[in-house]
Amino acid sequence: MQITTKGRYGLRIMLDIAQQGDGPASVAEIAKRQGISLKYAEQLAGALVRGGLLRGVRGAAGGYALLRSPSEYTAGEILRCMEGTLVPVSCAESGYPCERDCGVRALWEGLYVLETAYFDSVTLASLLDPALTSSALLRKMRENA
Repeated sequence: MQITTKGRYGLRIMLDIAQQGDGPASVAEIAKRQGISLKYAEQLAGALVRGGLLRGVRGAAGGYALLRSPSEYTAGEILRCMEGTLVPVSCAESGYPCERDCGVRALWEGLYVLETAYFDSVTLASLLDPALTSSALLRKMRENA
């Protein structure tokens, strides 16, 4: 499965806001730090607000803030908010009307289960930890399984 820029940048925006700590983060500053155009950052932040992951704060000191603690957000929920689904191929979705069993559907379903488990095991708080590498994240996922 390929995560689009929408999903990748959505994760980066959420992580950036988490790194700023309490209080709202200016979308202009987020865009600048992340190398994202202001217009696109505004669109993505709006999608994250509509998805119930951020809140917008109006006013001179306004911006966007997390609704929960970074430990309560998973990469999976952020990616699903931005991408809609993480399913690698449509026939791996529950209830997909296959004309016939193609023989590899179990492969795609297994990949979907593994992807979902991995993305749902990684929190924003864990991404804030510079000591965590991809191998450390995989070890953590295996320990939680």
